[in-house]
Amino acid sequence: MPQTTDKKQMDFADVQALIKHDMDAVNLLIHQRLHSDVVLINQLSHYIVNSGGKRLRPLLLLLSARAFGYKDKHHVLLAAVIEFIHTATLLHDDVVDASELRRGQQTANSLWGNEASVLVGDFLYSRSFQMMVEVQNMRVMEILSEATNIIAEGEVLQLLNCHEPDTSEEQYLEVIRYKTAKLFEAASQLGAVLCQRPAAEEQAMRDYGKHLGTAFQLIDDVLDYSSDSDTIGKNIGDDLAEGKPTLPLIYALKHGNEAQKKVVFDAIKNGGKDNIEPVIAAIHNTGALDYTVQTARQEIDKAVQALEILAPSIYTDALFALAHFSVSRTY
Repeated sequence: MPQTTDKKQMDFADVQALIKHDMDAVNLLIHQRLHSDVVLINQLSHYIVNSGGKRLRPLLLLLSARAFGYKDKHHVLLAAVIEFIHTATLLHDDVVDASELRRGQQTANSLWGNEASVLVGDFLYSRSFQMMVEVQNMRVMEILSEATNIIAEGEVLQLLNCHEPDTSEEQYLEVIRYKTAKLFEAASQLGAVLCQRPAAEEQAMRDYGKHLGTAFQLIDDVLDYSSDSDTIGKNIGDDLAEGKPTLPLIYALKHGNEAQKKVVFDAIKNGGKDNIEPVIAAIHNTGALDYTVQTARQEIDKAVQALEILAPSIYTDALFALAHFSVSRTY
């Protein structure tokens, strides 16, 4: 097993370099399995898969498997499955949210229309299930089928919370654990499952993925009000325009003065960006971004604690490094 390194000095590029051979195999497999005799499926699916994502979820699966000493090839197949599931959710998300920009490019629905995006998302879901069957592991099927179902429930929960200013912090955290963290959790857990590790280690990887994914989404919420569209690859204030009560808004609504509460309440209730400047001012002045970052760091502390059960290796160090990257990133 490779020697350990100083995990605090590993950055995201180091992690990517460590797992490059496996990720190259994943990317090759993704392109092979995207093929369809239907030209539109090829065009649209290749467009979104090649649109500059970090491949963070498949990266987690590859690192998890390697951290447990995995030597076979099913981790590559399942990493591609994870990316297909994630891509399908993005296609459907952008239709529901009427988004026009993702990862700095036009969304698929803005180029090909909502109908094509939804149907190609369905194609990616079904292709992912075709692929996961090839592993011939019922436990793998259970984890991924549950994950896709939970993600769908999270999408519906988020829809119910839209334009609802009374959404609590607990309700919001439930949404992101369903909608975002669940796939992180599944990806991390599958590395342990492939290596037939004991239940305690499998649970530790589930916990790591859950807390990492939650923190990742919380930092996304922060970046929505503290970065710029060129950096984060989407329009600033998109969540506000859709009436989504993310944690910075929930905190500002609870802790602001009467004027701040009113502007945030109206923004969530009505959506749009007409009052985005006073909303951003309220978020900054109430300390909502600092609170959200602190909440994300608490999640990362739990993720890091879960990793203590793993044997020391450079791959374990990379998992630690990913946790720290998730709360220090600017994109």
